[in-house]
Amino acid sequence: MSKKNPDSELYDDFSLFREEVQGVKKLQQDTINPPRRQISKQTRESSGVRRAADHSFHFSDEFEPLLKEEGPTQYARSDVSKYEVKRLRRGVYVPDIFLDMHGMTQQEAKRELGAMLAECVKEGISCACVMHGIGKHILKQKAPLWLAQHPDVMAFHQAPLEFGGDGALLVLVEVQEK
Repeated sequence: MSKKNPDSELYDDFSLFREEVQGVKKLQQDTINPPRRQISKQTRESSGVRRAADHSFHFSDEFEPLLKEEGPTQYARSDVSKYEVKRLRRGVYVPDIFLDMHGMTQQEAKRELGAMLAECVKEGISCACVMHGIGKHILKQKAPLWLAQHPDVMAFHQAPLEFGGDGALLVLVEVQEK
């Protein structure tokens, strides 16, 4: 029984590894965590610049936030009280703007959702209703994932029956006081 040199084993492992990964390209990072926006007085005053920035927000299909699997669809940002979600569930907030996504493709729905959120921030609308419908459950599954990525969305909950029930979400949007 001969004693092996540990350095030669280490060298053999590295050389085997190098041979196996030869020609492999490094993956590009695709996770997007948008920073919280700080709105300055100058940005608020130059609405044209702000509008352009809002419409350029990109919803990722790869990002999957941690949402509850069971029960109604709900989400609250970490700095938002769970009481606000309860108020959404009870229908205390009444939406001032509605987005009906019935019949839209995923790309159209993403674009319209971004535009609606930009309009909410611009006009100071704090509660919106997103009607995704039930259908094949595609938009019903994707809409909460997209909403959870947007930095101005504070919380959302499955809408009460009078606003669409299982086929809609009430969204609480962060608006800046004027």
